[in-house]
Amino acid sequence: MLKGIDPIINAELIHALMLMGHGDQLVLCDINHPAQTIARHTTYGRLLYMSGCGLERAAEAILKLFPLDTFVDAPVKRMQVVGDPESHMPIFSAMQAVIDRAEEKPIEVEALERLAFYEAAKNSFAIVRTSDPGPYGCFIFSKGVV
Repeated sequence: MLKGIDPIINAELIHALMLMGHGDQLVLCDINHPAQTIARHTTYGRLLYMSGCGLERAAEAILKLFPLDTFVDAPVKRMQVVGDPESHMPIFSAMQAVIDRAEEKPIEVEALERLAFYEAAKNSFAIVRTSDPGPYGCFIFSKGVV
């Protein structure tokens, strides 16, 4: 155990976060996301787990360590609702609150169509799957600098 690191962040996740550089992206997803399939295409190459943990709790722990990119307009992306891109799921507001709290200011979150989200996820550094039941709990965080 280390001081100051939330115990839900396991050794492999801390290792992946440390390997990431400015502009690298981290996907945080629910259990419905095809994370195992897509993770093979990422830089890290395998899926990371935060089992027994929901999206909000996972994001709170990660964002204590992970600076968001200030050089882009929307350092966070989320998946749109299929067939209704203007629809708003409860997880969208919940995660927006977590993100804004972590950065101590409003942060732009860009919505991506489902297949565009999957492509962006393939180009990410790593994917972290939570135990959140979803749906639409799919977010991409762009790493900034400290």
